[in-house]
Order: sequence, then C-alpha cells, then structure tokens
Amino acid sequence: MKQYDYLIVGAGLFGAVFAQQATKAGKSCLVIDKRDHIAGNIYTENVEGINVHRYGAHIFHTNNKEVWDYVNQFAVFNRYTNSPVANYKGELYNLPFNMNTFSKMWNIRTPQEAKNHIAQQIAALNITEPKNLEEQALSLVGTDVYEKLIKGYTEKQWGRNCTDLPSFIIKRLPLRFTYDNNYFNDRYQGIPIGGYTPIVEKMLAGADILTNTDYFEFIKEHPDVADKTVFTGQIDAFFDYKLGVLEYRSVRFETETLACPNYQGNAVINYTDAETPYTRIIEHKHFEFGSTEPGTKTVISREYSAEWKPGDEPYYPVNDDKNSALYAKYKALADAEPHVVFGGRLGEYKYYDMDKVIESALACVAVQMDKINQYKA
Repeated sequence: MKQYDYLIVGAGLFGAVFAQQATKAGKSCLVIDKRDHIAGNIYTENVEGINVHRYGAHIFHTNNKEVWDYVNQFAVFNRYTNSPVANYKGELYNLPFNMNTFSKMWNIRTPQEAKNHIAQQIAALNITEPKNLEEQALSLVGTDVYEKLIKGYTEKQWGRNCTDLPSFIIKRLPLRFTYDNNYFNDRYQGIPIGGYTPIVEKMLAGADILTNTDYFEFIKEHPDVADKTVFTGQIDAFFDYKLGVLEYRSVRFETETLACPNYQGNAVINYTDAETPYTRIIEHKHFEFGSTEPGTKTVISREYSAEWKPGDEPYYPVNDDKNSALYAKYKALADAEPHVVFGGRLGEYKYYDMDKVIESALACVAVQMDKINQYKA
C-alpha cells in the first residue's frame, strides 16, 4: 500500500474538512471509515426522491461567516428555518418557548401576561437552591412549561427521572416573548439542497477512501501507512479503555416509507409526554420543501433515546464531572502522541454542532500545515 501524509480515521465532517484542506495544500490523505458509507452522522440518502437524514435531523446554523462561506463552496443551501412543534398528549405547542406557546397554554395575548404567569408559578414554588434538574427547570420556567414540555422529554432523553439528574444539565431555558418560531438565533441557517452526502463527497474528492474498514484491524496490517494520523473515533477506544470507559447517550431510529403525501406537516415534532416511547418524529421531505401533492409518498423516522454501552453507536458525550475528569486524563495521553491528532465529537469528547466541528477542523488543519511550514523553514 502506498504511503500517505495523513491517515484520517472517520469520513464524517471533521475528517472530511481536514482532508479537503490538507489535499488542497498538496498533502496525500487516506480516509477510512468503519461504516459502509462516508459522511458520518450527517449522511443523507435518497428514498422516493426525498433526502433522508439517516442519523437524525441536521439543520446547519451558524453565526460564523467564515464557516458559512466555507460550506457554501460545496452546496447551495435552502431557506429552511428550524421550527419544531411539541406534541403533549395531543396538544400542540410551538418551540422554542415563545408567545405562540404561551398563548396556547394560558389563552393570553401579551408578553407581560406571559411573564406574569411564569413569575407567579416560580414564586409559588419557592425554590432557592435547586438540588436536581427538576427543581432547576421549575425555578426557571414554572410548573406548566416544565410539566408539559420539559419533564417527559428530558426523562426519555436521559433514561432517568428528572429528580435523579443533576441541576447543571440545564443552565438556562430560553423564554422568548415574541411570536417567532425560529428555534435558532444564528444569522445563517439552512439545509443543503440535495442533502449532506454530496458535500462530503466533494470535500473528499482529492483523497483516497476506504469504507467498511476498522482502524484497529487496518493499522495492524498497515502500521506505516501514513506519517500522521487524524483520529475522529472514541478517544478512550484509541487507548484501549485503559483509564476507564467514557459514557455517551445513544439514539436509534425506526424509519418507514408511507403511502401518504404529508404525514405531520412539519419536519420535526417532539413528543414531550413520558408515555410515548419515542422522543420525536422526523418527516424528511419538509427539510427541502418536498411535494405534498396527492400520490406522493413520505418518509418518517421515529427517534428513540437509548442507554449506551460499549459496542453501541455513541452519539452524545455525557459531560458530567466524572466523565470530564476522565476525559482530561485521556487528553493528557493524546497530547503525548506526537503522530496522532484527535478531533471531532468523539475524539474531543464534546457536543459539537456542525459549524463548531468545521471550526475545529479548520483550526486543527491550519495548525498542522503551519507546523509543516515551520519545519521546512
């Protein structure tokens, strides 16, 4: 096998950005991924003419113009605005918590009326020092919003009662006293027309790619394949879990094609009661304003939060004190690896939105290229 400048482990967004910038700078890259496709968790596939987000809803949003301009090299983005709806036992509420939410909940009209309702409920609870997530949320939004829109959904996400979760998980809960259903406040927002996979394909155009390839098996057979490795997998797995196992939350999806043109009328509906087993239903055609004409089909995904155990697909780091302390120890080991760079959600054990992944990857590859230039000088 030929020798490369970089072996990039993981064909997700971090690995793809690194590869694109490195190959642009004249470096040779081999990108491997254990899955049977590129693009990681932002992978989209075409089903019935609909770009399906296989691993859950991905809406690109950022305030960083450099990142926005960078990603727009590879796709045209539509005007999609994230406006999820909450379903609580058949009652529908707009998210984020805004005047549409409060008007439906209390039959009020003005921001001051909403503020009064919330303030009265918070005062009646008399919570001075929240001891758990439930008390923290109640002290921020009052009883009604918590019971209908936070409690059941959060307990499904974490697999624990809110009274058993630490208060620091929720530092703030945005209350918006306007009739604006835009979930994000970012200046730039949208979804790439044609899905995310073509973006990653273009980013990886200058690299060699191997899918269905496990890094640990591959490196045994090809230990000298590259001068340097960019590792975007689990940092604890790289070190064979020798300091202990970092914890994650996982997610699973049940996806089906339906012989109806429009199942729920919105891309994302959260189910906030405890009894409904899934956390939300995604109807993928609405991300790109797909046809709802009679005779067309639709694709929906029910999303379930799941406990994670080694061997499962990790999605979200559990950044509590215990896991953060363990990650710090792994980070010290990583910093001592002169020929390995760690990046991405799993490599850095961080919850990253897509724009933050790109920021991190661009910064990382810039440092690597700078080091090479310094060495040459």
